[in-house]
Amino acid sequence: MTTIRRFCCNDLLRFASVNLDHLTETFNMSFYMTYLARWPDYFHVAEGPGNKIMGYIMGKVEGQGESWHGHVTAVTVATEYRRQQLAKKLMNILEDISDQIDKAYFVDLFVRASNTPAIKMYDKLGYVIYRRVLRYYSGEEDGLDMRKALSRDVEKKSIIPLKRPVTPDELEYD
Repeated sequence: MTTIRRFCCNDLLRFASVNLDHLTETFNMSFYMTYLARWPDYFHVAEGPGNKIMGYIMGKVEGQGESWHGHVTAVTVATEYRRQQLAKKLMNILEDISDQIDKAYFVDLFVRASNTPAIKMYDKLGYVIYRRVLRYYSGEEDGLDMRKALSRDVEKKSIIPLKRPVTPDELEYD
């Protein structure tokens, strides 16, 4: 049986195997600790029998005005646990928190333009490509900024695609 629960400090010592996928961004320990301290509601883990970590999601809420949004910093599922809809369940948790608790207008995420399986999954979850970010990943590969409007964005303004690609220095960060 799978349990989805909040990520805790001890998980930082147990989740390295989930990050072995070459498409998963791996960060330093202080980065994970910052997210855990600042946005604990946005950091969840899927745990299987024997307390094995199957996957996790980490994110945050940021922006101002109509740009107030939930952001998926990372979502990944270990190879052996894929195709069980764990990523979908983790995404739903982050979307619900963004929508119901933080009253965000949308949720966004960045994905490598070459990661076709992830792009297809996000599309099935209702995300659209908002814009292409040139050389977003290590200054080499383009990223896609994908968004899903939430209930507060009644007119769906947040997901109207931009007509031109942008560069990383044009992105807004909080």
